[in-house]
Amino acid sequence: MSGVDSHQLQLPRPRPRPHSRPGAQQVLALKPDLPPSQVSRPQQPLAKPAGSRRLRAPAGASHRIRRVKIWTPVVLLLAVVFAVVQSVRPLPTPTLQLTAEETYSFDGGKADVPWPAQGQAALEVQGIGSFGSSGEQKPVPIASVAKVMTAYLILRDHPLKGDAKGPMIKVDQAAEDQASAEGESTVKVKAGDEISEREALQGILLASANNVARLVARWDAGSEKGFVAKMNAAAKDLGMTNTTYTDPSGLNDTTVSTAVDQVKLAKKAMKDPVFRSVVSMMEYYDYKGALQRNWNKLVGHNNVIGIKTGTTTSARGNLVFAATKEIDGETRTIVGAVLRQPEGGYDNTILQGALSAGDKLIQAAQQSLKSATILKKGDVVGYVDDGLGGRTPVVATKDVSAVGWSGLTVKLTFAADDVPHTAKAGTKVGSLTVGDASKGGVSVPVALQKDLAEPGFTDKLTRLG
Repeated sequence: MSGVDSHQLQLPRPRPRPHSRPGAQQVLALKPDLPPSQVSRPQQPLAKPAGSRRLRAPAGASHRIRRVKIWTPVVLLLAVVFAVVQSVRPLPTPTLQLTAEETYSFDGGKADVPWPAQGQAALEVQGIGSFGSSGEQKPVPIASVAKVMTAYLILRDHPLKGDAKGPMIKVDQAAEDQASAEGESTVKVKAGDEISEREALQGILLASANNVARLVARWDAGSEKGFVAKMNAAAKDLGMTNTTYTDPSGLNDTTVSTAVDQVKLAKKAMKDPVFRSVVSMMEYYDYKGALQRNWNKLVGHNNVIGIKTGTTTSARGNLVFAATKEIDGETRTIVGAVLRQPEGGYDNTILQGALSAGDKLIQAAQQSLKSATILKKGDVVGYVDDGLGGRTPVVATKDVSAVGWSGLTVKLTFAADDVPHTAKAGTKVGSLTVGDASKGGVSVPVALQKDLAEPGFTDKLTRLG
């Protein structure tokens, strides 16, 4: 069709067939002049590949998404609440923990103690330890040593302060009559007279007056039998398992004990300042003006401060004693007992035999005592545990010394103050004690080496307890 102007060529617009689909019209319009056999049929949608499916959300996924959206804020809220609760919960109480060695042993072999060859004995230093004992610790008669318990109970139940004389005790006829008893140590008294409690104690512990011991027993308990019951109850309370009292004076051979048991009582009795002051006296004047001397002739010499003798033919020589020794400015009290000692000493009597045996033990203990520095000022001895993993070092505020003797092992213990949650370095938080704190052990304050800080937020948040 060359030379023909395409703009002049007019093609007839095909008329749509009845009920034909729009797609067919489009095909015809695009394919003019083609025979019907070549006219393309309307294209059908492409068939999907075998096995392919339309993508759609899994069943229930939309519900899960909605649940996540709903619960996420709830979980976050709970987390916030948990964090707040953890942060405001009361903090654990800080504790003091010891890191220093819990014991210290003095160099050298076992101390050489001159134990008596006969009878039995025991020797201790209050607040430090025991040298041990000798002889079979079986119950034996103790004679007037029993009056230590009598005096102890009178002061326990009728305590005195300072130089007070205490209540007046009326002398009964029995006390007057017994004052003349043959073969007994007594003090002359007259029925109807009155003596003070303090003088009665002096008569019991220094003059060893049997009649006065029985008098105060009746005055205190209403009868000697009632008082003896109190004596045995007290012995049980003090752990004197091998002791039995049958009278307040000790004259009866059925009043028996051991050296170890009598040391237990002596240590307890010596805690009373009035008891200590009485037994340390060498003499006193009674209410009649008569001079009464202490049977314990060791008192007043070599730092001996008491406490009681006891002799009978059957019980032989007995002594419970106390003496002191000053170490590093601290006064140490030595307590011991010797029972059933034979005749001895300068006059070859059972009394002097007991005094001689006791004196040897006292001097040996005094000579054995020594001091050793086991920790220096500033040494770390422990730490404060805040309960959440935090530890703050604790140091000794001065040198720590131990008092003892060769071969002795002493214990170190902590006693905490009310430890705060926060404190500055140098704050005292407790004490370190060498020996028995309740019986005169050496105590040294301990303090924080650095500032004690409250546990951090992370520690508070992650605690489980």
